[in-house]
Amino acid sequence: MDQAQYGIMRFAKYKGPEIGNIEAHNERTKEKYASNPDVDTSRSKYNFHLVKPVQRYRAEAEKQIAAAGCRTRKDSVRVVEVLFTASPEFFKGKKRAEVRAYFEEALRFFEQYQNKANIISAVVHMDEKTPHMHLSFVPLTADGRLSAKEIVGNKKKLIQWQDNFWSHMVQTYPELERGESASQTGRDHIPPRVFKEMTRLTKQKAKLEELLAGIGAFNAKSRAAEIAALLDKYIPAVEQMHTTMKKYQVVFTAATAENKKLKQENARLEQSLDKATRESTLKQLAEAKLRRDYADAVAVLDRIPKEVLDVYARGGHGREERPIEER
Repeated sequence: MDQAQYGIMRFAKYKGPEIGNIEAHNERTKEKYASNPDVDTSRSKYNFHLVKPVQRYRAEAEKQIAAAGCRTRKDSVRVVEVLFTASPEFFKGKKRAEVRAYFEEALRFFEQYQNKANIISAVVHMDEKTPHMHLSFVPLTADGRLSAKEIVGNKKKLIQWQDNFWSHMVQTYPELERGESASQTGRDHIPPRVFKEMTRLTKQKAKLEELLAGIGAFNAKSRAAEIAALLDKYIPAVEQMHTTMKKYQVVFTAATAENKKLKQENARLEQSLDKATRESTLKQLAEAKLRRDYADAVAVLDRIPKEVLDVYARGGHGREERPIEER
């Protein structure tokens, strides 16, 4: 079973003296990192910048703020830091050039929403457990105001940031999922990973059907053992798919009529300029197929002869009752 892979983006605001502390960490100017034992200084030589600072963070921030003619208070946010990374599974097996490409894409995303001239530094750390980028910028609005509150926003704006980040990154990295908080905001996307898992389950179903079709008096014993061995993998996979589909709010309903209606709708929209509507219909079609494939995967279990299930149960393979049922 594939592990979920998430694109990650987090914001942090800094006002005064702490700006020097984050600079020391980001730019690796300290000799020791007692407060952060994850830093492996022997690997710090692999860190790299996508945007190099021209001077100290605080000095550069004050320079940009003064040039914009902004007044500041002691508690004004002068620097915002964005952490870009992904779940560890995403980086497994990736070469340094591939890791760099991910963060370059993240930087391209951010530059769509903030003037690149305001970016003080964008440095990628390769010397901790998971590669990540610290992007520090001066929160100046398009009309020259200093307002971290407007740029970063409230909870609703932060969700929008996350949605926009995922929507951008998934174009290049389709394996990435939207962060878990999306489930609280009404998720309408089923990640590619789930469809891959269903494809594998459907292949297992085909193998199971093949074994069931060929069972007879002469091969019942050996075929029963073979089916029982396959059920060892098949039943947990069906149960896992049930859990996964519940997570992504896939409703378990008979989808034949709905699927026919959706196909007609999709045909009608083939020439439509309403891309969003057509994409929505295609998503619904994919979900309907997912439900149908799952129903087929469950239904095949009803066709397993009792004597085969007895072999399965005696072998310690699983429950002695019917292996799975619709919840």
